[in-house]
Amino acid sequence: MRRWAWALAAGAWLGAGGVEARPLRVMALDQCADQYVLALRPDAELALSPRADDPDAWLRAAAAGRRQVRPTLEAAIAFRPDVVVRYWGGEPRLLARLEATGVRVATIEDANDFNGVRTDIRAVAQALGVPGRGEALAARMDATLRSAAPDVAAPDRSALYLTAGGFTAGKGTLVDAILRAAGYSNAATGPFFAPVSVERIALFPPARFVLGFFDQARGDWRGPGRHPVVQRAARGRVAARLPAAALTCPAWFAADAAAMLKAGA
Repeated sequence: MRRWAWALAAGAWLGAGGVEARPLRVMALDQCADQYVLALRPDAELALSPRADDPDAWLRAAAAGRRQVRPTLEAAIAFRPDVVVRYWGGEPRLLARLEATGVRVATIEDANDFNGVRTDIRAVAQALGVPGRGEALAARMDATLRSAAPDVAAPDRSALYLTAGGFTAGKGTLVDAILRAAGYSNAATGPFFAPVSVERIALFPPARFVLGFFDQARGDWRGPGRHPVVQRAARGRVAARLPAAALTCPAWFAADAAAMLKAGA
């Protein structure tokens, strides 16, 4: 009997076709998607992820009081979204059902530079029916990047990005693009993300550190980045401490991280 009732509920959602007059319903499947829908369609009926108002969410204040649901098939059937936005979130059953039933899904792709972020902004804005808002958000990001750009006469500066967990970010990452936008060369010589040993930092300390995710007091609290040897090496060499909220998602606020880096310098 329960299975029959479940089938009826699913059929009602799938067959509704969005014909009744109601506000656009948008479901975000993860914290990164939350940021995009809050910025681009705050006027829609939103179903945000359970992490929408966590301390590491850029628009956590805007998420206050909003509906939060788990990113499951059951939640989608109950909410009946018109558009679903995701970065990494969504269980296989949900994604398969959305694809099979023609619900519009906007996927935020990984971006390793600001051109990639612009592409993501425009793609999600198009899916949400507000391309003009997407252009405005991209323009705001570009204005922030201009303000973060170094003076023409600024000397070359090298910095090592380091997380509390002991990782750095080299070429091919958005962090590298943030460093370059603020006028820094990346001290990480390898590509992508890689661990940095305490021993290496002790023997070959970089000229400057850019610290990321250290504001999460309980995150990696025993990680290599918090080791006393690393703390001593970083003393007087920290160019900036970038909050987790500016780094957790390939989004426009990566430009704000660059501005923070310039301000810290």
